[in-house]
Amino acid sequence: MKNEEVIRRGFRVVGRVQGVGFRWWTRRLAERLGVVGWVRNDPDGSVVVQCEASAVTLERMEEALGEGPLGARVDRVELISPDEGARRDGFRIEP
Repeated sequence: MKNEEVIRRGFRVVGRVQGVGFRWWTRRLAERLGVVGWVRNDPDGSVVVQCEASAVTLERMEEALGEGPLGARVDRVELISPDEGARRDGFRIEP
């Protein structure tokens, strides 16, 4: 089995995604998939997700973000520039 290259990707999730447990759900999803990075609410009402994993895993992450947790309404998931910070261990919720 070959090692898959780890890449970075950024997502902006737009819709009714704040106040519905989206960040907590995203952290659990990331931990289950083995994705590292962070999630935060943005002042415009969207949720920003920055993550690192294999391309296949990030495709799964993007697909799941498009569904969201029960109570959320995801209108769209946009690709945004990935952050260029150092690789982080785990997945956290940013303030």
